[in-house]
Amino acid sequence: MQEYSSIIIDSDMSFEEAVDGFDFPLEIRKNLTLINVIYVSFDDKIHKGQIVIHKKLSAELKEIFDEILSKRFPIEKVIPIVKYNWDDNASMDDNNSSGFNYRVIDGTDKLSNHSYGIAVDINPKQNPFIAGKKVLPKGVKYDKNEIGAITPESVVVKAFKKRGWEWGGDWKSRKDYQHFEKKINN
Repeated sequence: MQEYSSIIIDSDMSFEEAVDGFDFPLEIRKNLTLINVIYVSFDDKIHKGQIVIHKKLSAELKEIFDEILSKRFPIEKVIPIVKYNWDDNASMDDNNSSGFNYRVIDGTDKLSNHSYGIAVDINPKQNPFIAGKKVLPKGVKYDKNEIGAITPESVVVKAFKKRGWEWGGDWKSRKDYQHFEKKINN
């Protein structure tokens, strides 16, 4: 990865700060790590953010962000969800890209793959979750021509898929254009 003379810092937390303020199982916490990522934001400038992810996926995720950066695909911000008091809707409303968040799948009592640090959401306002008439974040529409929108041909999908990640945009009964996940063996 090349060096940049001026980087705008969106997040500069310690691991402890990034997972603070919420009680979740120690067996999950011990598998998590905090990584720094560099990206082009919507202002066309280079930014540094951070994402909490499962340790087994951290090197891959760094490679994915490097690949996205090399193609200058814009990502608005990447800040650990603790900044939003662990509120997924608040994070999505701020168009924040994130990884780990100990929570259930909306409308269910089943833990999300985000709870294990094996899922990542990118630019939720451009890439909503759509199930019938339900759209999250609320009030947004998926427009594949909008800046930051993820399409099957985008560098984002290609970078994740070539490393074995699944894209929510490929799902049949619902679409989650922001969502990528990868199953791992513990």
